[in-house]
Amino acid sequence: MSHQVVSKNEWIAARKLLLAKEKEFTRLRDDLSRERRELPWERVDKQYLFETKAGPQTLADLFDGRHQLVVYHFMFAPEWENGCKSCSFWADNFNGIVTHLKQRDVSFVAVSRAPWKKLHAFAQRLGWSFNWVSSGGNDFNFDYQVSFTEQQMQGEVDYNYDKRKFPATDAPGVSVFLRDGNSVFHTYSSFGRGIDMLNTAYHYLDLVPKGRDEDALPSSMAWVKLHDQYSN
Repeated sequence: MSHQVVSKNEWIAARKLLLAKEKEFTRLRDDLSRERRELPWERVDKQYLFETKAGPQTLADLFDGRHQLVVYHFMFAPEWENGCKSCSFWADNFNGIVTHLKQRDVSFVAVSRAPWKKLHAFAQRLGWSFNWVSSGGNDFNFDYQVSFTEQQMQGEVDYNYDKRKFPATDAPGVSVFLRDGNSVFHTYSSFGRGIDMLNTAYHYLDLVPKGRDEDALPSSMAWVKLHDQYSN
């Protein structure tokens, strides 16, 4: 691997230059996060009934007594035998954060269209314990633009606030909701590269010399497998 090699003093000087940019980026991110929280809210008037471990539950039930809810839209269509390997890459981050989110009045849930029993079996295989529910009996995925009918896929679909061709019936994303009394509001959604910041492993890969090392691959996550399928 060929790369510039310098003295310690030269390295520290270069690092300080980058540090100034990193600090500016952090300030910009804080500003962006503030603007995100200041977005207007959309009232959720439609009733959704989800299949869960505890039986049928509404969207309000998924808050589990808290006021804020983060939903990860996990790609797992009803006819698939396994969940999406890329969504699984994200889901490997979920178990450890749930307890911490609860301390800040936030509940977390993954939602997929596959039946709950299929979701439960896949979660057991991969050692996941986060709440994962099925929206297979309602329009939730379609309404939040992470699932598409075969007819829709013949043309361009609405994804990430734009019209585009999409290669699968289901797509990844994150949506945030707030409950105020008996009212539920949709406050934020993000899709595509917008959910990169929620993947801890990618953040660490961005620190190392080779980065994500994906440029020569046919697709950015072609290297990703379910974590029980790696050889080491």
